[in-house]
Amino acid sequence: MQAQTYTRYERAKIIGARALQISMGAPLLITTTRIDPLEIAIEEYNNNTIPITVKRK
Repeated sequence: MQAQTYTRYERAKIIGARALQISMGAPLLITTTRIDPLEIAIEEYNNNTIPITVKRK
């Protein structure tokens, strides 16, 4: 869910956290032929399907 523009650090944290979830067995949020958790997380991020938000002060 990309309601705001994320910095490159926030983007890296979101994708990294999602890749870790996928590697630990979390269900995929998209249909893909990819196997690598990082590539899947990037694809999910690009499709705006990752349910992670960033709180800023």
